[in-house]
Amino acid sequence: MPSVANRGIHDPQLQNPNHNLSGGCSVRIRLTVNGVDHEDEVEPRTLLVHHLRDALGLTGTNVGCDTTSCGACTVVLEGQSVKSCTVLAVQANDRHITTIEGLADGDTMHPMQQAFQQEHGLQCGYCTPGMVMAAVSLLQENPHPSEDEVRMGLEGNLCRCTGYHNIVKAVLAAASETQVPIPHTDGVRTGQGVSA
Repeated sequence: MPSVANRGIHDPQLQNPNHNLSGGCSVRIRLTVNGVDHEDEVEPRTLLVHHLRDALGLTGTNVGCDTTSCGACTVVLEGQSVKSCTVLAVQANDRHITTIEGLADGDTMHPMQQAFQQEHGLQCGYCTPGMVMAAVSLLQENPHPSEDEVRMGLEGNLCRCTGYHNIVKAVLAAASETQVPIPHTDGVRTGQGVSA
């Protein structure tokens, strides 16, 4: 019999129904994303951003840096904005997630999306989904922020095109219009910290 170090993945003694070819075991998770329940098998090391994009096809959540620096991957998890490149998919098990695709109500844009459009709070658009999600979460925590509070609240999201002036104007415009809801968070308490 070969030593454990020399056995291949097809060795019957090493086969496990929960073992996949990439070397890890798979874990079943349940997520509610944009109000839709999903149940999937994932590798424990799979980042939430990759699960959203690759498994669920929600490509509005962008991968910008993979180092938590840019915020392009920001989503709302249990009412709190998080950088989905810092959260493992298994950590989001049994939780509610809202992505940029879940903000609009059919053809009607979310108030924050409308404000970004009206105030020209975007240029190339790459950072926009994460910026919008962070702004929505910010207004849940502080419905009437000052300009300085908006700038501080969005400091974890980078934009290389706009200079932030119109992004800040958009957030302030949305704050002055209405309460900015986070869709698909029924039963989720907003403003609570999430320990991932």
